[in-house]
Amino acid sequence: MKLILTSTVDKLGIAGDVVEVKDGYGRNFLLPQGKAIRWTRGTEKQIEGIKRARDAREVRGVEHAQEIRTQLEGLTVSVAARVSDQGHLFGSVTANDLAVAVKKAGGPTIDKRAVSFPKAVKSLGSHIAAVKLHPAVTARVPFEVVAG
Repeated sequence: MKLILTSTVDKLGIAGDVVEVKDGYGRNFLLPQGKAIRWTRGTEKQIEGIKRARDAREVRGVEHAQEIRTQLEGLTVSVAARVSDQGHLFGSVTANDLAVAVKKAGGPTIDKRAVSFPKAVKSLGSHIAAVKLHPAVTARVPFEVVAG
């Protein structure tokens, strides 16, 4: 099955790549998850748009990624979360919450899909998240979850 990736898939390719995968993998995982669209001659035009969008938010090399890592690791980021009377969070802190908090703290815009947590953040206090800026550069972003 020939597909066009709409987002980065580990060990397969990046957004805009045309890939050949087994039918089951494409039909049962990539297409339902929205990570790919079927390839046709008409969709080749969409590849241009996907590649332009990827280039706009892509980090320009290892040096640029290291500069962004330095910025992120030096920030004081606080994420406001809804808290019960006993001090427990309603739900957990998401990657999108952290991306918005980093922007509010004066940091660079980061892609929420590049954010990962070692474990789910479901309590107040200090935590650390990993932000993959480049295949060779990962930033460790400290943040504080506060009652909001």
